[in-house]
Amino acid sequence: MASVLEIVRGISQAMSNTHDGALDENGEPVKIGLRREEETPITDKRVVDGFSVRLHGDKLCLYYNSEITMKEIHAKGFENDVNSTMADIVKHIKKEYRKAVGEALTLKQDGETDIHVQNMSRVRSWMVAKQEYKVDSYEGVDPVTAESKDSLEKNFKDWLRDGEDVGAGSKKDRADTRTAADKSAPKGNLK
Repeated sequence: MASVLEIVRGISQAMSNTHDGALDENGEPVKIGLRREEETPITDKRVVDGFSVRLHGDKLCLYYNSEITMKEIHAKGFENDVNSTMADIVKHIKKEYRKAVGEALTLKQDGETDIHVQNMSRVRSWMVAKQEYKVDSYEGVDPVTAESKDSLEKNFKDWLRDGEDVGAGSKKDRADTRTAADKSAPKGNLK
């Protein structure tokens, strides 16, 4: 079983060639399953979509972003299309992880896909979909929702306390040695 650091490095390596225009080892364009990979005539507008991943404790969060039209949003099967695209992305990440590390990456879907759609105009919208996956390959990683332990040592807490305006050595305890005239004089280089 791989360590957490090896898994994170493997996921990072799997994600390294996912940008638009990336080529595989044979010089062919990388096919992930995104809309931008579909052949379009040169007169058609460029499809804007992409994805990213984040690691939160024992979870991998997959984010899929795409520019879509209102017609696509209201079509039947919109959520299924988004879920299908996200499944293609996960399949690609697992395949690239296996190539990079030589072991399988085990991801289990955790909850439903969260899809947010925002209007850019009356015709176009921006969609962000988020799906969390539990990384079963991790060992010894605490979930983010777990209670945190107070792990600050006494010396560090004392150092923080000494920087406050209370206690020995604070600015309030030092005597102000200025005269009354100095206190009432304006600050700066006024003559």
